[in-house]
Amino acid sequence: MDGNLEGRVVIITGAGSRGGQGEAEARLFAERGARVAIADLGGSDGAAIAAELGERGMFVEIDVTDEASWDACVRTVADRWGHPDVLVNNAGVWLMKPLEETSLAEYRHVVEVNQVGTFLGMAAVVPGMRERGSGAIVNICSVAGMKGGGQPFAYAASKWAVRGMTRVAAHDLAPYGIRVNSVSPGVVDTPMIEGGPEVLDALARSIPSGRVAAPGEIAEIVVFLASDASSYVSGIEVTADAALTA
Repeated sequence: MDGNLEGRVVIITGAGSRGGQGEAEARLFAERGARVAIADLGGSDGAAIAAELGERGMFVEIDVTDEASWDACVRTVADRWGHPDVLVNNAGVWLMKPLEETSLAEYRHVVEVNQVGTFLGMAAVVPGMRERGSGAIVNICSVAGMKGGGQPFAYAASKWAVRGMTRVAAHDLAPYGIRVNSVSPGVVDTPMIEGGPEVLDALARSIPSGRVAAPGEIAEIVVFLASDASSYVSGIEVTADAALTA
């Protein structure tokens, strides 16, 4: 078994952000032979990124917090390529605020995108995967969902939830040939990190390896978990943080 993904149909949410993890994942999946549906908001760069992937790419507009939008996304992909073999729940929002500075509206927005969006994504693709007896889901978590100190309140809460959802889903879906895993990155050089090079340099000093990750390094892990190279792997969390939480 290897990491070849020739002919697999993949949906990646939040892949329409230039320089983001989702874009890196989409390009690597396409490079390995998959057909990739970039699912993101209409105002993203998703359509342009999909066009750059050629016949292996397509863009599907989606609001990950909306059940009907998810159903439409899966139907659109299935009508063109067949039911998705892989789902990467990559879409997420960041809110750098502690408990007392977080409003109810802000908290709900973070949870709706990061947590509810992941739930709806899994719920949308699982029936087709179960019918065919196979499928792989990769949920993007965060080291913020592994520790308390120094983490943004709403963001950390949502990522803790995704970790739990991943494990329960992996256990419940294993009899149907569906694998569910998660990746918890540490600090990654993406547009989500506010403040530019100075902030990244400061963050790098807190990491044992002395550097932050490139999006492509996380993408390699995601592709591995989606491929047959990890055929006996389900219910795990891969922490990619260069020993930050060690």
